[in-house]
Amino acid sequence: MMKQKDSGPAGGNWVPLAVTLAIQAMVSMAALTMPVMAPVAAPALGVSPTYTGLYLAIVYIGAVLASLAAGSVVKRFGAIRASQFGLLLCAAGLALCAVPSLPVVAVGAFLIGLGYGPITPASSHLLALTTPAHRMSLVFSIKQTGVPVGGMLAGALVPGAMLLIGWQGALLAVAVANVLCALVSQPLRGQLDADRQPDQPVKLGNLLQPLRLVFSHRALALLALCSFVFSTVQQSLTGYLVTYLHESLAYGLVAAGLALSVSQIGGVAGRIAWGYVSDRWMSARPTLAMLAAIMAVSGIATALLTTSMPTFLVLAVLVVFGASGIGWNGVYLAEVARQAPPGMASVATGGTLAVTFFGVVLGPPVFGAISGAWGSYRAGFAALAVPTLICCFALLRARR
Repeated sequence: MMKQKDSGPAGGNWVPLAVTLAIQAMVSMAALTMPVMAPVAAPALGVSPTYTGLYLAIVYIGAVLASLAAGSVVKRFGAIRASQFGLLLCAAGLALCAVPSLPVVAVGAFLIGLGYGPITPASSHLLALTTPAHRMSLVFSIKQTGVPVGGMLAGALVPGAMLLIGWQGALLAVAVANVLCALVSQPLRGQLDADRQPDQPVKLGNLLQPLRLVFSHRALALLALCSFVFSTVQQSLTGYLVTYLHESLAYGLVAAGLALSVSQIGGVAGRIAWGYVSDRWMSARPTLAMLAAIMAVSGIATALLTTSMPTFLVLAVLVVFGASGIGWNGVYLAEVARQAPPGMASVATGGTLAVTFFGVVLGPPVFGAISGAWGSYRAGFAALAVPTLICCFALLRARR
């Protein structure tokens, strides 16, 4: 596997890792900004906060399409340029979401998805070339901490920003942060995009190639299908937690946002810890099976939270839920890169992520529908235990 020389400004693996982590954090913050402000923004738009699931579905429909095209885009323009495109699309989408019109917000959500989709395939392309095989899970897990870091930033900063400049001003502030990240990454483009292929075609006919690759390899197909469930859990937790704590446990918006940040801290710690465990003690699939079991227990525990519980106990449950429901991603992506044919890491990642994002498209609306039918978000969190346990058994069976 290729590795960068330890000279120049990008000596070692830390530069690709640092820049991809920062970009991942920004687009993740962009995707979660509207869900975090849902208790305020939804009434301003004339809808219920339960429609957060539909907003996320639109975001990830865009992400599905972008991830399928990401392999070709990365090959033609380079991973950094593809990431810059993504950051600017997220900024444009956030700006449109500040317009108090549901159709315009829907277009903004779709643009955010188009920006979010190519980020992980682009980073997988860079890291697969610069990371030794025995460190793959840990390095990919560290990079994927950008997702919960983005959630932490959204949970910690967006509620306070709303109090200062309103929900629309907060959206524009996050948009500016994405643009600045795109500008900061520009000096690295020449070196990190040196392998780009300017004659690589980008056309609609290539969109199904990543899915064909994934489903022609049994190991990749299993990982993709489990990621469908895991992404449902992750997005249901991050998308509905603030509203659940606010409406069912009487938390204030700032307190609920900070609780979301605590769950994201669990996700950050979990991603690094599980990457280390997978590299040193367990292979990827047993690690993912263990995480699926923890997700099931955490979903039920979250459903059983009450207003009389001490805050530290609520936060402890959310830390464990975050460590499993958010912490799985790095181990999964590293295993996808391992199982991919040589030179096809970005294509395989794009194909598996398309399935992952379908989980986000379908899962949160189903979560919202279950919660609405039962009159409580508790039902939605409890229902997450069923598919995660199925994944646990499937991964253990495949391992044997």
